[in-house]
Amino acid sequence: MNKIKVVISNRQKEVKIPTGIRMLVRRCCNAVLQLEEFEDSAEVSVTFVDNEQIHEMNKQYRDRDSATDVLSFPMGENGEYDINHESGAKILGDIVISVPKAVEQAQNYGHSFSREVAYLTAHSMLHLLGYDHEQGGLERVRMREKEELVMQELGLPASASYTNG
Repeated sequence: MNKIKVVISNRQKEVKIPTGIRMLVRRCCNAVLQLEEFEDSAEVSVTFVDNEQIHEMNKQYRDRDSATDVLSFPMGENGEYDINHESGAKILGDIVISVPKAVEQAQNYGHSFSREVAYLTAHSMLHLLGYDHEQGGLERVRMREKEELVMQELGLPASASYTNG
């Protein structure tokens, strides 16, 4: 695999981003691309926001009037991606994570904030690569399996109390 550039920005002030989270997000993006045998250089943008910001984006882009945990904005379609002409990297898209929602879900599921952020990143990366669980069925099961493989790769396997939410 060639190199991956992960641009991370924090646009929320509600939760202090713990040391190591940015590195974990980068490792997670790499793990997904390795699992998917993505051979090209790639670029991904990850933005941390608060519930109000993600609520607005969810309403604007998905017509859903509620806060959510993560949004994915794929730049590619059917394996075709825009190319950064300076680097030659494929631009996979944008990931937006609600940090307060990640804190809340980590508490609800009984696992660490790190695991929740990594899970949301892996989930969103799979969306950027074309996976879609919205219809349920086999695609949802395959996506869930891949998310857990990435979590194991990162040393963050599901605890016994974790259920698919």
